[in-house]
Amino acid sequence: MYSYDDRMRAVSLYIKLGRRVGATICQLGYPSKNALKAWYREYEQRLDLPAGASPRPPKFTQAQKEAAVEHYRTHDRCISATMRALGYPGRATLTAWVREAFPETNTATVGRVGRPRYPEALKKIGVTELYNRQESAQALAEKLGVCRPTLYNWKNQLLGPEAPAIMKRKNTSPPVPEREELERQLEVLQRDIRQLQLERDLLKKATELIKKGLGV
Repeated sequence: MYSYDDRMRAVSLYIKLGRRVGATICQLGYPSKNALKAWYREYEQRLDLPAGASPRPPKFTQAQKEAAVEHYRTHDRCISATMRALGYPGRATLTAWVREAFPETNTATVGRVGRPRYPEALKKIGVTELYNRQESAQALAEKLGVCRPTLYNWKNQLLGPEAPAIMKRKNTSPPVPEREELERQLEVLQRDIRQLQLERDLLKKATELIKKGLGV
């Protein structure tokens, strides 16, 4: 809470410094940018500020609040996923926002506020595509309109937690020739090698005889 004197001091300095928000806050160490501008607007209208203490401005703006609630609504209504994605707010604050926006969730437990029920058919499709996917699990989750942990929860429900999360890729390479065929090819190669060695020896012998006949 800021006293009347604190607020008047901030507004006076703000005017003195040519309405430079950063310089005013840097010199005083308070308040926030939004609070200072609000005090100045109020001072302009009334040429004074209301007596008594002024409540501190909210930590998060209305836009941030609406963004968090919308992310929660469109991402499987998952408190933890929303906090990780946005980096704010705390669990208690987000839960309060959610319960304010969705009164029907007031009796739900924290962390699982109003989790929707998914049809079994969708779960089976999700698990099937999880194993056959060519994309990331996150991309698949977004395509199905759920968050990534939900896919693995479905996998645990339908297949059990001991089931692997990734199915081994099928070997699509052509089949290896049979052992007998390989052995046959090896015999042919060995026979050809022996024939070439024999021809080489005969040529070598003939060359030597020709050289002797020429007296080389």
